[in-house]
Amino acid sequence: MVTDVVHALARVSLRDRPLNDVLAEISRLARDVVPGADATSITLLRGDRAFTAANTGEEALDADQLQYERGYGPCMDAGRTGLLMHVDDMAVESRWPDYSKAVQDKGIRSSVSAPLPYQGATIGALNVYAAVPGAFSTQDIAACEEVADYIAVAVNNADAHSEAVQLATDMRRAMESRAVIDMAKGILIARHHCSPEEAFAILSRTSQNHNRKLRDLAEALVASEHAPSSS
Repeated sequence: MVTDVVHALARVSLRDRPLNDVLAEISRLARDVVPGADATSITLLRGDRAFTAANTGEEALDADQLQYERGYGPCMDAGRTGLLMHVDDMAVESRWPDYSKAVQDKGIRSSVSAPLPYQGATIGALNVYAAVPGAFSTQDIAACEEVADYIAVAVNNADAHSEAVQLATDMRRAMESRAVIDMAKGILIARHHCSPEEAFAILSRTSQNHNRKLRDLAEALVASEHAPSSS
């Protein structure tokens, strides 16, 4: 079965697709390839925030939400600890008694939460739920772990892309700030016949005295210099 899962995952394209689309496809695939699965979801944790990034079946969303409300449960603990959480029968599960009792009312009797193996800015787990106890075999659990590996790759790629975009944005803003400050320095050099260092000192001192950001002050100076004079 694991080989079949690997082949199915190999057909999932990550290229030029939003992360939520990829995760939705993987969630559907997980339900298809794990025989005992009635519903699946993907929990992600960023900082203190846990959320369901994709789900197939409302039961999975309900089960996830019960855990988010409590701040604990198989999916959250799998993500936080990196350990696989297998519940063979919610009726006798003692690790999360309050959650286990509540989730049975949602029609869930067994589950597997496989952690994402790569820890980065985002952690989480693949969750597979079933309406009957003892739904998941050793092979099923191995399949869940294969799917979780692929989810981790998709999430880490998305995080890396987001960081790269943010870095590019920050660099562009820094370059824009430098350009406007250089223009302001040029105006002060022309006005006061001073050196570039002295012009920057004037800007810096004025910024501190008026509690204004250096860039904002520079922009205001450049704008006033280019404003049409009133006759």
